[in-house]
Amino acid sequence: MTQVTIRDITLGGDAPVSFILGPCQLESLDHARMMAERIAAACEAAGARFIFKSSYDKANRSSVATRRGLGMDEGLSILSKIRDEFGVPVLTDVHEPGQCAPAAQAVDVLQIPAFLCRQTDLLLAAGETGRAINVKKGQFLAPWDMGNVAAKISSTGNENILLCDRGTSFGYNTLVTDFRGLPIMAETGYPVVFDATHSVQQPGGQGTTSGGDRRFAPVLARAACAVGVSAVFLETHQDPDNAPSDGPNMIPVAELADVLTALVRFDALSRELAR
Repeated sequence: MTQVTIRDITLGGDAPVSFILGPCQLESLDHARMMAERIAAACEAAGARFIFKSSYDKANRSSVATRRGLGMDEGLSILSKIRDEFGVPVLTDVHEPGQCAPAAQAVDVLQIPAFLCRQTDLLLAAGETGRAINVKKGQFLAPWDMGNVAAKISSTGNENILLCDRGTSFGYNTLVTDFRGLPIMAETGYPVVFDATHSVQQPGGQGTTSGGDRRFAPVLARAACAVGVSAVFLETHQDPDNAPSDGPNMIPVAELADVLTALVRFDALSRELAR
């Protein structure tokens, strides 16, 4: 398997599981700092390493009336400050080819949202930055289809590719996780990420917003670590029920250390049994 190194974190191969953690949507510099501090403390307690994530724009909200975020300029400035102040890699979403180069100046990982995972121009522009690219598998794609997605990025000469599962559409407003998809995607040779919090989302399930059931995010994350993944993606917030985006899915940051501790242990056991 290709190993992807992002600053001081290596994903893939024999490297232990890492985590992609943060609030769904940027709210302010002070909020991002507070969240980064609490996430760092939880990771230290669990013996885990993390990439900080948050979005400057949520471009695929259910309703035109729901909050999208701070915008690109302010958001990238905040993310750059978090990267420098906390010494951690940072990840954010990009939605259009023209966003890739500016975002790559501020963050270490560009994330391709699931609905955009087949957008060739976006994938090529992201790959050309040389940054690590985390591509979320579309809810409408089979896991083996991600080989074509990865090939678009690698055609730019960029092999810093992560493939992320975030559930598959199962009827209306429902997602289901097929854990066969994790080793199938790993057959591409690229590290696999499991997005536990978006896998429990109920897209559009509340009419003008998405619903979800955060109780099951740790359950699915444990299963993913038992199957074997390179990283687990978990969104977290100090007050999920009042968060501006994806609150029903996010894990309260006060519970994060316990969740991560369990996942680190599941990952270690999985790797020991696989030897």
